[in-house]
Amino acid sequence: MNVKTKIAALLAASAMLSVPAAALAGGPNYAPEKPHPPHPTKPTPGPKASMAEKVAAYGARCQGQSKKHIPGQKGTPFSQCVTAMAKAANGVQAKVACKEFPKKKHVKGEKGTPFSQCVAKANEVRKEAKAS
Repeated sequence: MNVKTKIAALLAASAMLSVPAAALAGGPNYAPEKPHPPHPTKPTPGPKASMAEKVAAYGARCQGQSKKHIPGQKGTPFSQCVTAMAKAANGVQAKVACKEFPKKKHVKGEKGTPFSQCVAKANEVRKEAKAS
């Protein structure tokens, strides 16, 4: 056999043996990605608080709402939620403050309807507003 043929055969054999070993080798083991913790709710601001403080406090309760505009609705679901929380903090009944949300449209995987979730959050805001 020629020297070149021997070298080529040796390289081919070593390549065939190294491919399965490379396939079995594991890559780096990364830790699973952890979900972000929910934003803590901020205390309900008083009537003399700045607009930024009010929006931050009410917006923290509306974190799960979409910020995309839905055709035919006034504002986004997030802005409707913030408005409802502000109304509830100023003494409006929770059911009246949340009238913009659909009452019978269940979202799969969610507990309750958007209306019932809004009412529950608005009642919390009203209790905090009365306490302060």
